[in-house]
Amino acid sequence: MAYIWFLIIGAVAGWLAGQVMKGRGFGLVGNIVVGIVGALLGGWLFGALGIAAGGLIGALVTAFVGAIVLIFLIGLIKR
Repeated sequence: MAYIWFLIIGAVAGWLAGQVMKGRGFGLVGNIVVGIVGALLGGWLFGALGIAAGGLIGALVTAFVGAIVLIFLIGLIKR
């Protein structure tokens, strides 16, 4: 069941980040990948900054922030 929640949080975070960053979505699979990688990146960033986020909302916020950073970095590389 934890894997299903992980995928749902990744999909929602990836979709939200795609909407915030120039309104681009990546499709269901792309949103899940962006959200999962964003969750890992966000967890690393929050840990480096000493910020702790717990629970479902905390996981979603962490994944969302990481996904935004990831999309921003991808945009820099594409230029």
